[in-house]
Amino acid sequence: MQCIVNRRAQFSASHRYWLPELSEAENTEKFGACSRFPGHGHNYVLFISMAGELDKYGMVLNLSDVKHVIKHEVTSQLDFSYLNDVWAEFQETLPTTENIARVIWQRLAPHLPLVRVQLFEHPELWADYIGNDMEAYLTISTHFSAAHRLAHPQLSNEENTEIYGKCARPHGHGHNYHLEVTVKGEIDPRTGMIVDLGGLNQAIEDYVLEAFDHSFLNKDISFFEEVVPTAENIALYISNLLRSPIQELGGTLHKIKLIESPNNSCEIYCTESDAKTENAVKSEPVLV
Repeated sequence: MQCIVNRRAQFSASHRYWLPELSEAENTEKFGACSRFPGHGHNYVLFISMAGELDKYGMVLNLSDVKHVIKHEVTSQLDFSYLNDVWAEFQETLPTTENIARVIWQRLAPHLPLVRVQLFEHPELWADYIGNDMEAYLTISTHFSAAHRLAHPQLSNEENTEIYGKCARPHGHGHNYHLEVTVKGEIDPRTGMIVDLGGLNQAIEDYVLEAFDHSFLNKDISFFEEVVPTAENIALYISNLLRSPIQELGGTLHKIKLIESPNNSCEIYCTESDAKTENAVKSEPVLV
């Protein structure tokens, strides 16, 4: 039986985003505070996912052996290091989160049956690499607070209550929404980036957080005057807002994950055309 097992590891290291062929002003413009001398540090958290068949002992791999490989090939070398100098790969391509994940894959692949390397730079920024040459995924996590009422404008109060229960009450209710935006793209062979991180953060701020935070979605976001602001519809709408700005940055929007509460969340994978997505979000309600 095929099974995926995961092993967690961690290391603390510093890095600097700096290209010697650029001037100080050019580096500052391109990388912002990350270009400052002598660099800055993170407590990295690493998850290694491996696949295989269960053996007669009920294991895919002996995790003690896995721990030794990860320590020998990766963490013992990276822990308390200056990443720009520790491995030759980081002198060719900067040690961004996505590029570190890629190089860790290269170091571990000869020893382990990898299916994914996931690296958290901090809880609100992480990268995934699954072995596809220079392709990787970068996720930014953020949040906003908003209120909404689940009630379709074409239905009566009684019908809305039947469908949405307490969520249809006239004055609405609020959530602290947790938003994850995942971008897919090719790692630039020099900068190590899928997209400009500052630009991505700014796009999320401009197109989502500025409008959504501390709003009553049904009234403050014109789109939701006619569309019920369920978590699914909110996530779908956010995907439409961010798709073009992220393309302009050179990446592709891969996924929007919206966590409404500890019990409810949804994920939108952005593989359909804008037209199909727009039609889906504006579809008529279905009574269930």
